[in-house]
Amino acid sequence: MAEVEKELEMSDQGGLKRTFKDLFAGAVGGVAQVLLGQPFDIVKVRLQTTNQYSSALDAATKIYRNEGPTAFYKGTLTPLIGIGACVSVQFGGFHYARRQLEARNAEKTGRPDLSYGQYYTAGAFAGITNTVLSSPIEHIRIRLQTQPHGANRLYNGPIDCMRKLSAHDGVLRGLYRGTAVTFLREAQAYGVWFTTFEYLMNADAKRNNIKREEVSTLKVAFYGGLAGEALWLASYPFDVVKSKMQSDGLGPDQKYKSMRDCFKKVWAVEGMGGFWRGLGPTLLRAMPVSAGTFATVELTMRLIN
Repeated sequence: MAEVEKELEMSDQGGLKRTFKDLFAGAVGGVAQVLLGQPFDIVKVRLQTTNQYSSALDAATKIYRNEGPTAFYKGTLTPLIGIGACVSVQFGGFHYARRQLEARNAEKTGRPDLSYGQYYTAGAFAGITNTVLSSPIEHIRIRLQTQPHGANRLYNGPIDCMRKLSAHDGVLRGLYRGTAVTFLREAQAYGVWFTTFEYLMNADAKRNNIKREEVSTLKVAFYGGLAGEALWLASYPFDVVKSKMQSDGLGPDQKYKSMRDCFKKVWAVEGMGGFWRGLGPTLLRAMPVSAGTFATVELTMRLIN
């Protein structure tokens, strides 16, 4: 009976119109994600890329004291525009992939409902598709978040940062630095994210003998929050390496020659713990941010449908 409770999208393929709805709902969710998560994110990045803070609370306190409250929204313009686009692509890519998999299943077995392995595949597809946008956007955000404060700042905003990174080492090696590890992080992260959310939603619908769209918004937010925790637990070491590479020095000051070199040096200097530094504020951030994203997307989809 599981196939009855699972949400199917084949009957609602709607071509370009359905894809536009998915992209729009994702963009709205992305704006909510940035506004909720940016203060947590800057603490996470500082902890990942420097040893000057003893804890998340110490980092937050020093950022507030030395740089003021607006520092928690440092570099927000780039993710506000970019993450909206990224989340839009994530949801658009996920729903596109799942519709293709449902059609394939129906053709081969007569049953369109997906296995959870296929949910993971659709989520990984969404993450890989998203990397083209997320890699340079996150690189710029990290550079702005970790640059010196005040007169010693290196970049006068996202456009200046993009220009200087591209001028220094070209677009691919400069602006897109860290893209290989970003591919790995995005595939794993969004494969787990969407699979966890779909499992929890399907299980609730089955347990209460209701349709998926009848699951309350409060539960949608809670399940989205749990999915966010699962995302980071499954992909965090990749994120640490990405942050280190994208905040690394340029030219002769560069410490990490490649993703593999970064993994090796983190292990040699910090051990296994180095790959989990900053996890606390990340998990603290993940619950409200992921909850807000899924709740906003689901509510938007229900309204426009």
